[in-house]
Amino acid sequence: MSGKSLIDYPIHLGRGGLAMSEPRMEQEMSWYAEYGTRHAYDGADGRLISEYLFTENWTSWERHPSGAEIVYCLSGKMTLHQEKAGGQIETIVLEPGHYAINPPGVWHTADIQGEARALFITAGLGTEHRPR
Repeated sequence: MSGKSLIDYPIHLGRGGLAMSEPRMEQEMSWYAEYGTRHAYDGADGRLISEYLFTENWTSWERHPSGAEIVYCLSGKMTLHQEKAGGQIETIVLEPGHYAINPPGVWHTADIQGEARALFITAGLGTEHRPR
């Protein structure tokens, strides 16, 4: 048996030390809705562990009201933008081995320099999106 790719098969961490492989990641937003339904019982304690390869800037802002999100840069370079209370924007440059924390409820988006790969640990309950 061989291991799974985190890009293709994210991991759900739940209550009681639960860790389970998720169905194949699809690019449609419906995948996230189905994930939320599958793990609703974990509430704010659930975490989605995922990996993404980016070649373009993000086209939207998002926020996670139920908990913080960790963004860990694996390769490349990305610039994370966080919209703080009052509307000021904080910019954090991430290179391999660097991470940032998106606090609960803080809108965030990213610009990508070339190509970047990042690992996310997300409290996904109630995630919201808005156009950039």
